Amino acid sequence: MRQIPSIEQLRQRPALLALEMQFGRTAVVDALRAAAADLRARVAAGESAPEDVAATLEAEMSARLASMAAPSLRAVINATGVILHTNLGRAPLARAAVERVAALAGSTNLEYDLEEGRRGRRDVHAERLLCHLLGAEAAVVVNNNAAATLLTLAATAAGREVIVSRGELVEIGGGFRVPDVMAQSGAILREVGTTNRTRTADYAAAIGERTAAILRVHPSNFRIEGFAARPDLADLAALAHRFNLPMIEDIGSGWIGELPPPAALGDEPAPRSSIAAGADAVLFSADKLLGGPQAGIIAGRASLIEAVRRHPLMRAVRVDKMTYAALEATLQEYAAGRAAETIPVARMLALGVTAIRHRAQVLIDGLHGTVAGEILDGFSTVGGGSAPGSALATALVAVSHTSMSATQLEARLRRSTPPVVARIQDGRVVLDLRTVAPADDATLVQVLSGI
Repeated sequence: MRQIPSIEQLRQRPALLALEMQFGRTAVVDALRAAAADLRARVAAGESAPEDVAATLEAEMSARLASMAAPSLRAVINATGVILHTNLGRAPLARAAVERVAALAGSTNLEYDLEEGRRGRRDVHAERLLCHLLGAEAAVVVNNNAAATLLTLAATAAGREVIVSRGELVEIGGGFRVPDVMAQSGAILREVGTTNRTRTADYAAAIGERTAAILRVHPSNFRIEGFAARPDLADLAALAHRFNLPMIEDIGSGWIGELPPPAALGDEPAPRSSIAAGADAVLFSADKLLGGPQAGIIAGRASLIEAVRRHPLMRAVRVDKMTYAALEATLQEYAAGRAAETIPVARMLALGVTAIRHRAQVLIDGLHGTVAGEILDGFSTVGGGSAPGSALATALVAVSHTSMSATQLEARLRRSTPPVVARIQDGRVVLDLRTVAPADDATLVQVLSGI
């Protein structure tokens, strides 16, 4: 035990002084104490002490400190072919959004009125652009679409009934269910119709003195086919307005690009169309088909949006300056008419098989060493609870290793730098370049060739 130097003696070694410059004194001292304690425990258990204790402890420090300081959130290459991969952060941001976030990382006028020189309001940011793009009277941004639904119902229907079709009482990812969100808002669920068919007359029959609103929910992560029907939004909105009720529509993803949307999106609703059809409030996500940061958007009639703004829950679900920065920059790309080229999600949706096949061949030609590739026909998907059943034709790169199984190779890719997330199909590791940024193709070649 006496061979183990004191912490202060160890700190004076040149290598550890350099580590202090990198990680700080406290981190180095804590790591040294932990390493020395581990060594004492091993020696006490009968293990022989190393010949040069100080050198051994010094060698441990770099790896120990690097592991301790490493961030848990890391950039990865999404080669799964799932455009909106919830587990991988959904929509990748456009370059303009990334640059705006960096530019506004310091002090901003988040809640300061520059014209009047006094405190301002944060809930007005991005509103002008949203109203312009969606044809809405007003709009407000919260931290996700579940919060948008919760807040809107709390502000308009707490203690009263909200009419919803039984076919729309959906569960989204993570076990969140529409009835549960409604219960937390204080609204009372009034179910109408059946799972597969609900008519306007079903809603009309349920309206009474306790009715506060009609809610329509887009079943974005599943599809009912066959003997199924539900009212047009315009008919439902006309019914709601006849009884002076707000018509609220939760559309989930929300495509705000050119209409009609890409064929791959099927019947995904567009917020502009919903507002034009008479919806008083349309709720959707910013980090799905819009291609922006995580946020929920509530757009529609000014009086309803004002009630949302005044509700006490608004402060609990508001967003920060980084979200506003990324969202406004993303919306500006749509307003300028260049989103199809600059928003990654829109670009991935529009990417043709020929272009993907060309990139796949270039990747394969660049491989060397023990990994080889082959092009296969396949399909990408939208993901993120959007366009269920979507299938976009693509060209897959099936990669194989001379001595690793598909499972081993897939795990090795996940643990590479940067991590590459692929999928196994028919016993082979496959990469779909639709969801890989073109700038990452060369990095992907390096990772594969380095295995």
